[in-house]
Amino acid sequence: MAKKIPHRLYLTEEQMPKQWYNLRADMKEQPDPLLNPATLKPVTAEDLYPVFCEELARQELDSTTRYIDIPEEIQEFYKMYRPSPLIRAYNLEKALQTPAKIYFKFEGNNTSGSHKLNSAIAQVYYAKKQGLKGLTTETGAGQWGTALAEACAYYKLPLTVFMVKVSYEQKPFRKTVMQTFGAEIIPSPSNTTIIGKEILKNDPETTGSLGCAISEAVEKAVSTPGYRYVLGSVLNQVLLHQSIIGLEAKTAMEMLDEYPDIVIGCAGGGSNLGGLIAPFMQDKLTGKASPRIIAVEPASCPSFTRGKYAYDFCDTGKVTPLARMYTLGSSFIPSANHAGGLRYHGMSPILSKLYHDGYMEAVAVEQTKVFEAAVFFAKQETILPAPESAHAIRVAIDEAIKCRETGEEKTILFGLTGTGYFDMTAYNAYLSGTMTDYIPSDEDLQKGFDLLPKVDI
Repeated sequence: MAKKIPHRLYLTEEQMPKQWYNLRADMKEQPDPLLNPATLKPVTAEDLYPVFCEELARQELDSTTRYIDIPEEIQEFYKMYRPSPLIRAYNLEKALQTPAKIYFKFEGNNTSGSHKLNSAIAQVYYAKKQGLKGLTTETGAGQWGTALAEACAYYKLPLTVFMVKVSYEQKPFRKTVMQTFGAEIIPSPSNTTIIGKEILKNDPETTGSLGCAISEAVEKAVSTPGYRYVLGSVLNQVLLHQSIIGLEAKTAMEMLDEYPDIVIGCAGGGSNLGGLIAPFMQDKLTGKASPRIIAVEPASCPSFTRGKYAYDFCDTGKVTPLARMYTLGSSFIPSANHAGGLRYHGMSPILSKLYHDGYMEAVAVEQTKVFEAAVFFAKQETILPAPESAHAIRVAIDEAIKCRETGEEKTILFGLTGTGYFDMTAYNAYLSGTMTDYIPSDEDLQKGFDLLPKVDI
């Protein structure tokens, strides 16, 4: 008789990872270095100290240390909501009539409702240890801002959050949760910064973007004594912290004597995707296994599938270092009808390099199809997924259907990055039939490409 695999598997506290995994240590070729925008030379840790706290700057540039110890204070904090469960989606499999085995790693079991807390607590810990007086950040859909507000409240550090204006207007309750934890929330672009005023002068009706919000948050940080800026995705340090997702998932699957044929994650800036795939990508880089790894992004913000692999600013105001990544141009503004997060103009340099070198795939999906998958999943598994997570669900369902058609018994793992209980405006738009798809034209994208900085590499 075949062994019955449990619906949910949790690691014990003793089995939880004690180290983060640095994927760069096993990459055959390193991502191109960040460039100082003034000199166009590779940045040093000292270049980053005015913006980031010092330990995070060091982690950002460390490409050789394979495993980095998780400080005991952070391990203790993790124990409040980790380990997160690895769940076998039996009901989804049954509804799809697929021979595939579908697993998902659920990161929504904390107040922030997403994986973002994994890096937020680490970044605030290092800021507090350095003796900083406060932090600034940006947030799109609100998950990162919420997680950082929780972490700052825990360490009693003031926080200013620049929230993309369209999300600020669409998600008042996400804003309320951040305020509950003591954060100051400012819709971006705003009149509180020089960069924000300039953006509004050029386009008074702009709905904002993560690039705009990053510019304002960086300006606020560098102009306020004792403050630093923190970021919830894209950066090497964030993917490092998020590796705990994949490390837990791999250990849990080993306990079940399972290994994924396909690993799927949603992709905005790359934090959850990079964290989920990290140990499986390690196997691929070292020749131990060869899973298919699929990044799923919105068709309205298609940086992987339609972007350029080029050096670009990480923000709209062009004050950050230049990163070589897949980008739509730092001036790109997602359509106002774009629901949820995954609205950043670029992609993690680590993931961009891996994609460019052929180690992973990418697919873009329209948001009506994403919400179709979200509703179907919710009815089967009783979890209302975040719109971001539903991108991965969409492709996981599509891959499971292919298995039904071919009879292949593949094992699929996807990341359920969080819950969608603050996304009811978007769900209502889908259920009422008012949600529409927007796919930028080649001409739309070319406007951003034309403004890419000229960097000889």
